[in-house]
Amino acid sequence: MSPQPAGGPRRGMPPIVFILGGLAALWGVQSQAPKFLGWSSSLPTASGLNSLLPGSGGAVGNLAPKFPLQQSVPAGTTISMDGSTSMVLINEALKAAFLKAYPGTVVDTAATGSDNGIQALLGGSISLAALSRPLTAEEQQRGLAAVPVAHDRIAIVVGLDNPFRRGLSSNQLAQVFRGEITNWATFGGADRTIRVLNRPSVSGTSQAFRTVVLAGGNFGTTPNITTLVRDATTPMLQQLGADGIGYATYGQVADQRTVRVLAINGSTPEADAYPFKRPLFYAYRNPPDPAVKAFLGLALSEAGKARIATSVNGP
Repeated sequence: MSPQPAGGPRRGMPPIVFILGGLAALWGVQSQAPKFLGWSSSLPTASGLNSLLPGSGGAVGNLAPKFPLQQSVPAGTTISMDGSTSMVLINEALKAAFLKAYPGTVVDTAATGSDNGIQALLGGSISLAALSRPLTAEEQQRGLAAVPVAHDRIAIVVGLDNPFRRGLSSNQLAQVFRGEITNWATFGGADRTIRVLNRPSVSGTSQAFRTVVLAGGNFGTTPNITTLVRDATTPMLQQLGADGIGYATYGQVADQRTVRVLAINGSTPEADAYPFKRPLFYAYRNPPDPAVKAFLGLALSEAGKARIATSVNGP
């Protein structure tokens, strides 16, 4: 083939077209990579969590037009919810606010675990599912959407009579719940077995614990680890005794007089540096019905956010 004469007409596409095409292809691969690698249902990191929360200017900052605060709601409007035990205090606080703001309405609440709430929502028996984990990609494909309304902290607790008075590192805690360390003496405590009380798999708190503490790994199966049948915090706290260890959302144990919260990496849950934080959500069937819009409008309002903050952090 003879060379193109200098200054003559050029045939084919100019080089810039190939450059732009290559950049577009690279962008497409990068944008789809999380889907290919299965990252779509992972929890947000603690550092990126604030951008998801109401009033942060992030993703949820754009939800106000979708869920405006309603001036009135028809009498007889009913909201029903089930889901995470970690959101019991939030649910009850918003229920009281909703009933006060809109007389003649009904709000029914239950707390049987995040997964059970999802199943009830998919089955149409409830209006909202309270979740302590994000929706999975499959759940979104089945028509569910979720609104992050707060974040809380997973507290590590022992019984008040437990002679262990020190804290743990995040790595030590992971070793305990993987069954790799089974005696309090390893940490300078009494020479007795560490009795680990784990929450059932339907618990969103259990799933969040796996993500933020075990880096997505599995809980141990050693004889000292007991998985509770029911996702309920109070029975778990009552079983801690002098040798048990468990975990719960901080708002549920902050004022308990029978347990002690352990410091992790030198920080307790009140501190900004505390490592075990996770988002909390309300999930609904998309598109939301008027009752759901009204409830979420109140939850995302300034008054609703104040009630949520008090529920999570205490008065």
